[in-house]
Amino acid sequence: MVEFVDINGAHLAYRLVGPNNGPLFITLHGGRGFGDHKSDFKAYSPLQDVYRVLSFDLRGHGQSSETEPYTFGQLVKDIDGLRIHFAGSGGRVVLCGGSFGGYLAQQYAIEYPSQVSHLILRGTAPSFHHEEGAIRVLEERLSLAPCASREMLVDGVFGAFENDEEFRLVMFALGPLYSESYDSNSALKRNLETVFRARTHNDLYSKSEKYFDYRDQLKHISAKALVLVGEKDWICPPGQSELIAASIPAATLAIFANANHSVHLEKNTEVLVTIRQFLA
Repeated sequence: MVEFVDINGAHLAYRLVGPNNGPLFITLHGGRGFGDHKSDFKAYSPLQDVYRVLSFDLRGHGQSSETEPYTFGQLVKDIDGLRIHFAGSGGRVVLCGGSFGGYLAQQYAIEYPSQVSHLILRGTAPSFHHEEGAIRVLEERLSLAPCASREMLVDGVFGAFENDEEFRLVMFALGPLYSESYDSNSALKRNLETVFRARTHNDLYSKSEKYFDYRDQLKHISAKALVLVGEKDWICPPGQSELIAASIPAATLAIFANANHSVHLEKNTEVLVTIRQFLA
């Protein structure tokens, strides 16, 4: 059941399961302007036998309020607000971020090193430079998504959308690139159920936000880190995860065969086993 909590002036939708005395495991979803907590909650909620799993919609996403500003800095402050609310001012957390959520997780671990016991990063990148690789992979695999184009990625996903409808149509066209077992009917259903907010997306891709780069700061992350990626990940190619794992002092890299960007769903059983071993 979705509940709501007020953090830093925003009304955030969340789900929380697991023992009250369990370590807090916070998930951070991907998708600037169109992501929500649902896929992460589906993937990671089985950990509730040991951990307090908290999945939430970032401000301006999903069922959370459209409360500006939409900046990396504000979203990271919201994460810390949730940590304090659910774990107390001195509480430490397991932070698990995928894709865009992985960018935020890296920034949080850099800015709040003492608050993170373990860092889990899935299908993400340490800087905006991953876009170059994604464009190359798109060009190689464009036949898999016949309704998509290079311009949709460069000018839309990595740029700006005119409105929510254009945003929705472009993401549906790019859908086949995201999965190694793409099903058109399921994809259409998910697309129609998803909240697309072009304003949120555009703000998070504005000049002040688009050019994030943590590469020189990763060496300062003190948390133990697990970096997960699918070998077929197209938008955050595996080389980006390899760079992260090589840069964080206490990091382990796990690459999953025949999996794409949503490796946590495509290889859920294997991913959960890997996470449990890492946390143990």
